[in-house]
Amino acid sequence: MDLLFGLIPTPPPLQAKSRVYDLKARLDWGGPALTIVDVRDRSEFHASHISGAINIPLRRLMHSARINLEATRDIYVYSDANEDAALAAAKLREAGYLNVSELQGGIPAWKAVGYPIESGVAYPFRLTS
Repeated sequence: MDLLFGLIPTPPPLQAKSRVYDLKARLDWGGPALTIVDVRDRSEFHASHISGAINIPLRRLMHSARINLEATRDIYVYSDANEDAALAAAKLREAGYLNVSELQGGIPAWKAVGYPIESGVAYPFRLTS
């Protein structure tokens, strides 16, 4: 993190590819606002995901992005595989999203360093017939 005039810390600038440490630093800094997008299937997302992430499966990314994402907001995308994150980031950039970063190593890298995750089913109630 840089210091603005040596007094106020600023977050590291968004890169096309980010390490988990970079994202964690942004989250710890607290601003400016960002969005974390998990492009895995819903079942994988519910099993475990980065705290605060939203789930937009890769197959529905472009349809859902138009509804859920702001074009000028910093967006971090991740998956289990760097290839899926790269594909998602490329699609978002092609659609006009200006600040998109691929989280290198995805959820496995996030877990490996012990950063916070959330898990469990999104619906805490049981449907009955």
